[in-house]
Amino acid sequence: MTTQRIEDYALLGDCETCALVGRDGSIDWLCWPRFDSDAVFCALLGDEDNGRWLIAPDADAGEVRTSRAYRDDTLILETRFETAGGAVTVIDFMPPRGEYSDVVRLVRGDRGSVAMKMDLVLRFGYGTEVPWVTREEGDAMALRAVSGPHKVVLRTPVEVRGVDLRTRATFTVSEGETVPFVLTYGQSNLPTPDPIDPKAALDDTEAFWSEWAGPGRRRLDDEDGGEAWADAVIRSLVTLKALTYAPTGGIVAAVTTSLPEWIGGSRNWDYRFCWLRDATLTLLGFINMGYYEEAQAWRDWLLRAVAGSPEQMQIMYSIAGERRLTEWEVSWLPGYENSRPVRIGNAAHGQLQLDVYGEIIDAVHQARAGGLPENDAAWDLQIKLLEHLEDIWDQPDEGIWEMRGGRRHFTYSKIMCWVAFDRAIKSVEQFGYDGPVARWRQIRDVIHADVCSKGFNKELNSFVQFYGSGHLDAVLLLIPAVGFLPADDPRFLGTVAAIEKHLLRDGFVLRYDTELNDTDSLPAGEGAFLACSFWLADAYLMLGRVNDAEALFERLLALRNDLGLLSEEYEPHARRLIGNFPQAFSHIALIGTAHNLRRAEKPMVQRSGKRLTAAQGSAV
Repeated sequence: MTTQRIEDYALLGDCETCALVGRDGSIDWLCWPRFDSDAVFCALLGDEDNGRWLIAPDADAGEVRTSRAYRDDTLILETRFETAGGAVTVIDFMPPRGEYSDVVRLVRGDRGSVAMKMDLVLRFGYGTEVPWVTREEGDAMALRAVSGPHKVVLRTPVEVRGVDLRTRATFTVSEGETVPFVLTYGQSNLPTPDPIDPKAALDDTEAFWSEWAGPGRRRLDDEDGGEAWADAVIRSLVTLKALTYAPTGGIVAAVTTSLPEWIGGSRNWDYRFCWLRDATLTLLGFINMGYYEEAQAWRDWLLRAVAGSPEQMQIMYSIAGERRLTEWEVSWLPGYENSRPVRIGNAAHGQLQLDVYGEIIDAVHQARAGGLPENDAAWDLQIKLLEHLEDIWDQPDEGIWEMRGGRRHFTYSKIMCWVAFDRAIKSVEQFGYDGPVARWRQIRDVIHADVCSKGFNKELNSFVQFYGSGHLDAVLLLIPAVGFLPADDPRFLGTVAAIEKHLLRDGFVLRYDTELNDTDSLPAGEGAFLACSFWLADAYLMLGRVNDAEALFERLLALRNDLGLLSEEYEPHARRLIGNFPQAFSHIALIGTAHNLRRAEKPMVQRSGKRLTAAQGSAV
């Protein structure tokens, strides 16, 4: 099996889990029933024997030309296969979750006739567990596969056969015909799910996504200049909606685990969880596009997840708010392009990362400013978090990048502690809440002085990754965006210049230089981090370098795959996407930069509380 590039995959989703479909017509990744469940199709991290579902022209069809696109602003994928004898379109989608979860594949004949093949390899438990497959009694078109608590039912009018512990079929589709395949997941102890009408499911799915995306599309069309990057913004919003677990409002960072940050390397992590640090930018992205229901669901998930003792607040949780995310390695999977190890769970959930306190309090403050209905317990929770933060803000932590090389006094962590107290003060001043404002102001001033004294390296003329170091960190591009210093402060100007000099690779931004920095205790090698590159575009805009901002933004848009999807990182030399995919943080940053460049109400202004001059867009 030839490994496909990450950008060769498309996303399907039912707002509770997602599947990845390759350009070749193979579904190589699907976790059922939730985003963070065990994978039933795991070829992405192994080979076809670890689970996949292929529908494509048979070898007898000859040379095949492939093209694909989403149907308008939906997650309905249409892959067109053209051969000498004809053309077919495979229409793939997952209907919004009802009682059961379905993957529907419709093979439509467009021209002539095409010989097709289907190869279904179900492997539960991340590619290891072969199910017991039988015919469903009383349903000639249904094949049932059971493994422990799991049951999957395949329904199709095509005759299928079992070969070497897989299910195969060959069939021919002619112009005007449509051949359906429906794969349905349910619990093995419950009755077999009733069949669905594939055509009705297609209509319902198209209506769902079109109705959801419609208000955002109209909002962009009505804005001055909003149409310039409307397709990119809408596709990013649809992706974020697909990454949202509908029952709780939690948003996963990505649908995959262990797609490498460097091909062949060990920087492979499980991203099927919800990170608190995504909170504010996600919230603003939804609010600014008028999606208040999604913004409120995300805000409410945050508050439920962190509820309890402030000392026990984690930096990430599961989609339902579970806290135990134990990390272990899957020994039997070779990893994407032999990038080992494959990790399930994430040990970083137990780290101390002080920036999340600022993120939570900032997000709740922005929710108030954005007009979301107040949560009765929100202010009491913030008071408790701030009381705890008073005691720990001056401690070392593992930092925003989840360093595994020991705790340090990370500069950005301290800045976000400053943000926590600053936003609490603003909440009292703007919304009339009660709190010890005098003490908070004093602590805020102490933190500010501490960062400026210990986090700035005069020799480099730049803020640095942690106190006393000479290492740069791209997250410091957010200094004016969070309101810590104005953009025209000489220290920030020096920081931008240093990052441009030392962290740019082919014009894109590294988080930090792994060749020079052993803080994370991992082997060197990492791609350019896409969110950081969007942050540089934002910094350019705040500095009045509008042409530079637009040029960088256009280059970043060009990195999206043909369907508008982005991963976590980009490898400039190989010119390919790397890291988990699709990555929420990258799409959140894209939405933010697009709004910063085109909207009068700019996310970086909303967050920082600074206004922009009309002439040059710099913070004042």
